Amino acid sequence: MKIAAVTGGAQGIGRAVALRFAEAGYAVSVADADEEAGTEIRRMLEERGARVLVRSCDIADPEAATAWVTQTVERLGCPDVLVNNAGIMVRKPFLELPLADFDRVLAVNLRGAFVCAQAVARQMARSGKGGAIINISSTRAFMSEPDTEAYTASKGGISALTHGMAISLAPHRIRVNCIAPGWIETRDWQYSPRAQKPVHSEADREQHPVGRVGRPEDIADACIFLAESAGFMTGQTIVIDGGMSVKMIYAE
Repeated sequence: MKIAAVTGGAQGIGRAVALRFAEAGYAVSVADADEEAGTEIRRMLEERGARVLVRSCDIADPEAATAWVTQTVERLGCPDVLVNNAGIMVRKPFLELPLADFDRVLAVNLRGAFVCAQAVARQMARSGKGGAIINISSTRAFMSEPDTEAYTASKGGISALTHGMAISLAPHRIRVNCIAPGWIETRDWQYSPRAQKPVHSEADREQHPVGRVGRPEDIADACIFLAESAGFMTGQTIVIDGGMSVKMIYAE
């Protein structure tokens, strides 16, 4: 049985990714800071017949992140796939953004991904079987809205980290790729007491050439592709945004 490890796997995109791997027959290990959501995703994964490990974990803490990887190997075995999905956003005016907030976002989104990738890659290299690491970036790595500098910097770092890791880990047969989601609706993929039914306007849909807002399943399916069918791909960032970032917009 193959094993997938997913950070931030209890809600949103991470929840869809964890469930998709379980449905594909993987054992699944989830690290998430939300203990209640973690309990819920454990039940959902077990209902799908998966072997499961869920650990309450702040991956900004290197010791906690490394302990999650160690426990995953002990309980389930060496991961075949790591999905670095965990992320937070702080939105404050650039001129007023505290350094502590900037550092916190980078610690979770970028440093946390590095720590988890390093710990998992060491296990993959030791096993000799190789594997796949999938980093979740964002179209914010290439385009911006005001007051999102910390998040944007972290996601740009994820995309750069991806191609760096791809070259360094190639001798160990570890492929490293990145997904940059656009607008993915996650309100209905939260811990059930907090979940909301999303409502999108026609204008929301028309922003996307495909005619709809993205869903977490879109990213989960891409993760399965990168894990299982993309043996000749490494170091790449795939944009999944319904064509939104390539559509020209003119002010009227």
